[in-house]
Amino acid sequence: MAITAQPSTDGQELTIAIQGRFDFGAHQEFRDAYERVSIAPKRYVIDLEGTTYLDSSALGMLLLLRDHAGGDHARISLVNCNPDVRKILSISNFGQLFQIT
Repeated sequence: MAITAQPSTDGQELTIAIQGRFDFGAHQEFRDAYERVSIAPKRYVIDLEGTTYLDSSALGMLLLLRDHAGGDHARISLVNCNPDVRKILSISNFGQLFQIT
């Protein structure tokens, strides 16, 4: 599993890409990806194109990011979801909390 964080050139957006399994083993690496950046982004993009598996702890980590990013005012997009990941997000009603594309 690899998690990378890439800020936009203007510092307004942070893209976090997750490769492989997104589960409890990714907790610290995922947190570091958004807490240890030198910018304060207004938008977050979570790129799940390479994500092969997502469990309940990953859902919890996304909620922690949402709290960190401003709660109800957070602007977080979950992008490039494969059908299995999209199904888990849908069942969990994450479409109410995040923009899913």
